Amino acid sequence: MSALGGLSGLVHPSLAAIGEVGEGFFKERTEGNLPCQARTSHLFCWDWATEHIDRYGTPTLQQAELVVISVIAGFVIAFALGLLAHRVRWLRPPLLAGTGILFAIPSIALFLLLLPITGRGRETAIIALTAYTLQIIYRNVVLGLDNVPGPVKDAARGMGLTSRQILWKVEVPMAVPEIIAGLRVATVSTVAIATLAVFAGGGGLGTQILGEANLTFPTAIVIAMVIVIAMGLFFDLILLTIQRLLTPWRRVRVV
Repeated sequence: MSALGGLSGLVHPSLAAIGEVGEGFFKERTEGNLPCQARTSHLFCWDWATEHIDRYGTPTLQQAELVVISVIAGFVIAFALGLLAHRVRWLRPPLLAGTGILFAIPSIALFLLLLPITGRGRETAIIALTAYTLQIIYRNVVLGLDNVPGPVKDAARGMGLTSRQILWKVEVPMAVPEIIAGLRVATVSTVAIATLAVFAGGGGLGTQILGEANLTFPTAIVIAMVIVIAMGLFFDLILLTIQRLLTPWRRVRVV
């Protein structure tokens, strides 16, 4: 009994001392000494971001390359389809339906559907991203050509211009604002969807968002999201500048 009493005398002061230390001591030992990315209470780690920002260089270039190639390919195809539909009116419903079906397929599903056909790689990602641009650009090409005023075309015809000359010298230039508007929407949406190219092995910023170690580490995801947003704004600004250069008559003159 005397031994137990002595042990009890040692335990009680120890417990009392632990109680006086408080939770801060243990929090410091369990979390305070851990690196930022291991702390569950931190949403964004500036130290980690500044040290690892270079890892986003290659994925950013891959993402930009996917967007540029896909939008250019989509524009060439959709513009040709729009010109065809402008001349052959009965083709409009089937072309609109066909491009609409492609646009309605969920993004990840389209990537996965293409894998057995084209395999993993950048080509598969480009095919899928191009498909998503078609309806937006096609619809705006047709809309822009249709919105050219009839009297303007009649005046051009009265000046002796042929149908082909009217198309390229009158209708297409006047349709530029609508066409660029479609390109802007298609480009920004492609920037976002391109993050899913990782499912097809196409690289891009999706590798940083869906990386094995990043799913529970929000800092890596936040950085990738900021880059995606900045890229979308950058491409949108470029297209807006191109529109202003191609439509000088729309600039407001201040007297």
